[in-house]
Amino acid sequence: MQPDDHENRSLAEWVSSLSLERRQDILGDLTEDECDTLNYDWRFWARKNQLPPEGNWFCWLILAGRGFGKTRTAVEWIRGLTEGNSPLKAPKGAPARIALVADTFLDGRLTMIEGESGLLAVTHKDFMPTFESSNKKLVWPNGIQAFLYSAESPDQLRGPQHHIAWADELAKWRYLEDTWSNLLLGLRLGKAPRVLATTTPRNIPLLRRLVDDETTQVVRGSTYDNKSNLPPSFFDQVVGQYEGTRIGRQEIYGEILKDVPGALWNRNLLEKIRVREIPPFERIVVAVDPPVTSGKKADTCGIIVAGRDQNNQAFILEDCSVQGLSPLGWAKAALAAYHKYEADRLVAEVNNGGELVESLLRQIDPEVSYRAVRASRGKLLRAEPVAALYEQERVKHHGFFSELEDQMCSLTSSGLCDGKSPDRLDAMVWAVTELLLKAAASPQIRQF
Repeated sequence: MQPDDHENRSLAEWVSSLSLERRQDILGDLTEDECDTLNYDWRFWARKNQLPPEGNWFCWLILAGRGFGKTRTAVEWIRGLTEGNSPLKAPKGAPARIALVADTFLDGRLTMIEGESGLLAVTHKDFMPTFESSNKKLVWPNGIQAFLYSAESPDQLRGPQHHIAWADELAKWRYLEDTWSNLLLGLRLGKAPRVLATTTPRNIPLLRRLVDDETTQVVRGSTYDNKSNLPPSFFDQVVGQYEGTRIGRQEIYGEILKDVPGALWNRNLLEKIRVREIPPFERIVVAVDPPVTSGKKADTCGIIVAGRDQNNQAFILEDCSVQGLSPLGWAKAALAAYHKYEADRLVAEVNNGGELVESLLRQIDPEVSYRAVRASRGKLLRAEPVAALYEQERVKHHGFFSELEDQMCSLTSSGLCDGKSPDRLDAMVWAVTELLLKAAASPQIRQF
């Protein structure tokens, strides 16, 4: 009972393609217990590119589009190891240790542990692990332990040791290099430590190195690989928007895109200005690029926080952008960032919203220090002086901002990023313009 060797479909998909009579011949005599066992048999449900690669590898790297089934693939790999399908032995009888690393603790909990395809959802009730949320730890009945880590706190991985690791959405990690190196340095338990990295790809140095590493097994896949398990509306309303675009090649087909010729920014430049430590700031601003409409299909509301130090350098501190919210929703998000960083000013582009933007913000916070900005030139012309500051290394990124940097590296002469408005980039341009290209205000030193 094998699917066509030239296809990637699962055994389950192969069985479903048979006639009703043939399916009854294969499955009709299964007992209730056998059906229950089959339901949890990943070898039956998995496509070929979702099964662990053979051979002697250290890193299994899954570069695939959204909806491919990366999370389910990783969870089933972990489940197989904990249940003994592939021995996971600890020295001297100590419990085996697994590292689960996500972009944030919340992402890890909601996706890797409690999500629809998370560890708690796919494990049989007879072997269900206990999740100790306060300790960020899973414990299986046989004593195997998994510990949840956040890429926002790389130093938490300096001491612990592990047998295996799952690194989820690697290309989104804010402190990518530090977190990855600390994770690998702790993979020193057992005879064959291994790491599985699942991510929608981006053109970043770490992914390029991993692809070229002979100890890495690379699996590529697209959203369409998992079409039979995704609702048609997802393809009609989401995938259809990006089909035939550069961002679609990345987000749907899992390609690592090269830099856009003629774009104002490139990946090598952004790697040069990335920092982890930040100085005290003289001034902090929150810049907002409001969307014209609201709802699920509306443009993102760009919200960028940036600070200026005493050496007249700007630091991008956080991308707080939101999508799909009402005007009241994005206004609250912008003001939340303003108060979180105790910002000196909130600036907002008002080409489309006019006085309504200020009115909305002051309804929520009458005391907000606000300045309206109006675009009198095209996006590219506004961005060029800011790009020059980047080239002079007068603008730094405090960590990694995946969506913002994607827009920066795809801004072309049209002023669009792959046919869409560069909302995050617009907000970043207004923030840097306010900090470095306007007359400086009186200093107010802050220490973070």
